[in-house]
Amino acid sequence: MKLANHYNVQLTQKLNLTQEWDKTFPKSDAVDNTKVELVNRYGITLAADLYMPKNATENMPAIAVASPYGAVKEQAGGLYAQTLAERGFVTIAFDPSFTGESGGNVRNVSSPDINIDDFSSAVDYLDALEVVDSNRIGVLGVCGWGCYTFPLAAMDTRVKAVVSSTMGVFDQFENSADRIEARRGLNALRSEIVSGKKVDPMITVPDIDADSPEMLKDYYAYYRTQRGYHKRSVNSGLGWTPTTMLSHFIDDIYARADEVTQPVLLVHGDKAWSYQQSVDMLARLTNAQSKELITIKGATHCDLYDGGDHDYIPFDKIEAFFKQNL
Repeated sequence: MKLANHYNVQLTQKLNLTQEWDKTFPKSDAVDNTKVELVNRYGITLAADLYMPKNATENMPAIAVASPYGAVKEQAGGLYAQTLAERGFVTIAFDPSFTGESGGNVRNVSSPDINIDDFSSAVDYLDALEVVDSNRIGVLGVCGWGCYTFPLAAMDTRVKAVVSSTMGVFDQFENSADRIEARRGLNALRSEIVSGKKVDPMITVPDIDADSPEMLKDYYAYYRTQRGYHKRSVNSGLGWTPTTMLSHFIDDIYARADEVTQPVLLVHGDKAWSYQQSVDMLARLTNAQSKELITIKGATHCDLYDGGDHDYIPFDKIEAFFKQNL
């Protein structure tokens, strides 16, 4: 185990990392997997999986991978990381602050600022590895962290190439009046919490029935069944801190899209509830060195978590994009 602490912060939390293989996907014989720890700029220790090709030499290209929002590194992000390691990249998949095996005294809460820095901390770790060429580091994000690859790329100029798979933007409100009303509800919850009232977690993937929206059925089929369930995953049943979305409602994913200068590849299924978001992002990437949206016919949002029933994830195209741009 290696701990990357580049900021001279005091380490106050010891992580209890699971050493056995407990991923939702099979272990590859072509890749070495190591549990590692990294520290972000806020002093929070993160748990991560480093995937190294067995034939790794030196000056290797590398990719920092973020799982879907509410997932853990043992789910979709880890699958992407291991598969790309099989194809010749050093990769790292991490649990964001406050979730999974990562540190943070408050549990199951998210913060755009802190979580984007988590992503940069994974870049830090790769940047410091002797086997990695620091000028050949890319990022890949899935679902909610797929859209955060763009503010990350605008902020972190060390990132040389960006892949966003099945991106899903948090703020789905059509107008400011609805957004304000949602904030009122969350702040009312906040008042209840501070007054001592017990408030239930925000369950993002609830039980379903025949009349449930197709979007929820799609999520349930991944997070709540044997296909993708993981006991440490917020979306598999733990639930978010009930006010966790407050900061996301004032955070505009598209705000700095025109400052992303790196080459970008977006991947999305045409049956995904979120497909239009990749279309919108593609239009806003006005200064990207190159940009492309690959539309996967027949794929839903969660089909691009693990390939679904038809191996929908276009790993050949993702590999070719990174090899061209890293």
